[in-house]
Amino acid sequence: MILEVEVVRTRITLACTECKQRNYNTTKDKKVHPERLEFSKYCRFCKKHTTHRETK
Repeated sequence: MILEVEVVRTRITLACTECKQRNYNTTKDKKVHPERLEFSKYCRFCKKHTTHRETK
């Protein structure tokens, strides 16, 4: 017997910490990562790699 487990992933938006522009959309599992995510990604407005944090 195969049991199917539904994975609930929440859509989040990542914003640049320097220019505050919302650049990226992604998903995360809130059970595994309840804290806010933070990545180093390329910002096309700043034209360099900056820290992007999860917004509300």
